[in-house]
Amino acid sequence: MSAWEEIRGLIDRRDADAVAARIAGLDEEARKEVAGHLPGYLKTLRGRRESWQRLDDHAEVLRAAGAGVLPGAAAVATWLNRRDFTNSWSPPYGDTGRIMRILAARPAEWRADLAGRLVLRLRTAEDRGMELALALLRATGIEVPAHDPVVAGWASAAAASAPPAPHEDPLLDVMLPRLFEAQGVGRALRWESDSAGSLTVALSALAAADGARRSELLRGCVRRFLLGGSVTELRFFVRLHEALDPAPHEIEPRARDYLRLLPAAPGPVAELALRHLRGLDGLDPLDLLEGWEAVLFRPERKLVRAGLTWLDRRVRLSPDLASSIAGPLALALAADSAELQERALTLATKHAALIGDEGRAVIRDALGTLPPDLGRRAFAVFGGEEPAGAGPRDGFDPPALPRPDTPRRMPEPIGSVAEMVPLLDDSDDWQAWERLLAGFVALTHRDREGTAAAFKIHLLGRYESLYGVHYRDREDMAAALPGRHGHLHGVHRWNRVHQWLIGAACSLTGIAPERGSWKSRLPDTRRLPPPRLLLLHRAAEIQMAVEQDVVPPLLLATPTLTTGHVEAAELVTRLEVIEAAGAKPLAADLQQALLRLPRERDAEAAERAGRLSSADGRLVARWLSGARLADPVVEMGWSYPGYGYGEVIPVPSVRAQATGLPLVDRMFVDSPRQGGGIQPAWWPSMFPSHREVAAAYLSQQLQHEQWHHMAVRPGQLRELARLDGPPGTAVALVLARLLGNPDTPEAVDVLLTMAGRGDLPAAELGGQAAALVGHDQIKLVHLTAALESASRQGAHKEVWTAVAAALPSLLPQAGHRPRHGLADFVALATTAAAWCGARGAIPEIEALAARKGSSGLLREARRLHGLLTAKEG
Repeated sequence: MSAWEEIRGLIDRRDADAVAARIAGLDEEARKEVAGHLPGYLKTLRGRRESWQRLDDHAEVLRAAGAGVLPGAAAVATWLNRRDFTNSWSPPYGDTGRIMRILAARPAEWRADLAGRLVLRLRTAEDRGMELALALLRATGIEVPAHDPVVAGWASAAAASAPPAPHEDPLLDVMLPRLFEAQGVGRALRWESDSAGSLTVALSALAAADGARRSELLRGCVRRFLLGGSVTELRFFVRLHEALDPAPHEIEPRARDYLRLLPAAPGPVAELALRHLRGLDGLDPLDLLEGWEAVLFRPERKLVRAGLTWLDRRVRLSPDLASSIAGPLALALAADSAELQERALTLATKHAALIGDEGRAVIRDALGTLPPDLGRRAFAVFGGEEPAGAGPRDGFDPPALPRPDTPRRMPEPIGSVAEMVPLLDDSDDWQAWERLLAGFVALTHRDREGTAAAFKIHLLGRYESLYGVHYRDREDMAAALPGRHGHLHGVHRWNRVHQWLIGAACSLTGIAPERGSWKSRLPDTRRLPPPRLLLLHRAAEIQMAVEQDVVPPLLLATPTLTTGHVEAAELVTRLEVIEAAGAKPLAADLQQALLRLPRERDAEAAERAGRLSSADGRLVARWLSGARLADPVVEMGWSYPGYGYGEVIPVPSVRAQATGLPLVDRMFVDSPRQGGGIQPAWWPSMFPSHREVAAAYLSQQLQHEQWHHMAVRPGQLRELARLDGPPGTAVALVLARLLGNPDTPEAVDVLLTMAGRGDLPAAELGGQAAALVGHDQIKLVHLTAALESASRQGAHKEVWTAVAAALPSLLPQAGHRPRHGLADFVALATTAAAWCGARGAIPEIEALAARKGSSGLLREARRLHGLLTAKEG
């Protein structure tokens, strides 16, 4: 047996240790023989598996063989890094020890060359070849190439407590200075903790034992901060700096560097710099001024608070500094937080006597940004223009709300099979679906044979997927069509409306395997949300009509307007056409048409309907004459279902007086079925005159997701806003849920549209928003941002009504912590109340304002209560 045959057998058995041992005993000729066959054997191995599979299960044995027999360092480096040895989920190689033993037989110069090549092939800190590259660097002692990934990988290995420990590592002297310069180190160490054995603890121990190392580490941290980066990239260096806990005498020589971090460094870095600068007593006044201006201009409230405390402390220690504080305080007076404005004004008032005339003028120029109560306080001390009492910002000129748009006419039904076929696939476009249904029915009634022939050539693929029947080609299918039965791979339910229309087309062309099979394909209607039930009945009855050859000339429920409405006059005209043809309208189609009638009465259409002779015509006449559906009663509640949901869900109750029409009455039940709705985007168009009903059903979809997005999207909300009927809690709930979702900013536009129409249920919106916050369905900060945006765009009156309704439920009871963002929500209430001139105390706000304390929430509550109880003028 040749050396190659022996090695090949070991490779096939995937015995890497045996390969390493056998290669160690090969002479030069045998090694050349194996090296000549090895690369070509990869093709043989790949031929034994699928094209998409890689050789990761043979990786270690192949790496061992190549490391031992391939001649040049470049060839071995390429071999060890072959892409087909790994896949995207392969872990790092675990064969470093074996490879190092194999390479030990190579000359030192050869191994040094390989080490450099492997290092330069590294791409990230998590590179699978990192462990071997680091081991070769330590073994060969070569100069480490200037390559950022190897530094990040070294740091990552040290953070994972991989041997050797940093203080024993021969690479330490080279890697430590590069730790603060190489890109990728901070990201690799972003989850590194301060626990025992971590890199932070190890480097702190080095610093404690060696003053020079400590100084090097501190300089490196500051240098890294000055290079910049994201919070994630700098997190490790912030932890390291704080673990070193530098004393003031270590900070002072680098004070200018710390000052340079204040204006623009990420928050944690600026916070660190500010904390250490506050501990220095010997800063030059100009440096102090620079630091105050930098930190008081930042957006982070925590930093601004700390900056104001720093300023106050230094002025109390050195009163002569008061003459230079006006500029920094003016920056804080323009903050977007009333709490910070009040703190800044308090300091300005406290040191007013020492600020000087020039400083007082600077403060006066900054007073225009203050809310009325603070403006009056500032006017009493600094003079200037007396603040107006109309609002927190003089000159607010609300923009006009959007004007309601006029519903557009629906396009005509689709007029050819060629246009219909692309739409047979599942679609979220309800208008296209309605046009498709109407076109299919009209074409089938007008020319059944021609329509069937046109459809037949398009249905092979769809037929196979629908019925489970498979044909080799179209001729095979055509030969089998007449009287085709069987080949049904089980009876499955058709849960989507497009399946029914394809089924109708199959029945029309004679492809369907059996007549009447549609009855067995209806899903369990007891488990369906009512709108989906109506959609399926409309689609199923078209297949039934095709099979029974009773397709009417047209459909009644095809909308005439893009809101989903069917105009009364057009409905009567369609009934006249059907009666003239001696046909009957489809039952579900008729009931959907009645639900789509406008709310406005049309006396002329009612009179025309009274002349119809059929029972269906008389039914329509009664509805048009006033016996139509009254507005259903919709109530919203909450429930914890417990079957896979980790949160409460909205549960609507929809009740209406019975009409005697089975599908219409199924739409209005006390507790509609909860379930994942299919085509929820179509539901608003099904109830164009009863949007509260449509919203009630959509509310049940708020917990469901489609492709990582909430199943109810802004498009449905926009459709709700365009519908008729009194809006209430259900509309308010859907709107509030999307306002609280930062991924759906379009909800603000819908709020503005409804406000412009004058039908926004603002009080209900506030109540439902508070309920959603209380049930942790939305975050208060996101709701506040959306409502603030709407207020600035002209809906300030509606926003005030909403927040006033929400506040009593959101305020904390005594002894309880307030929700995050509540102070900002109360500040929004103050702004909106001022802009619309609201007056009248809110008892819960009055009680909160009376509590002792100085928190931001209490300050905002006092501002709001003061505004609401202030006298006019």
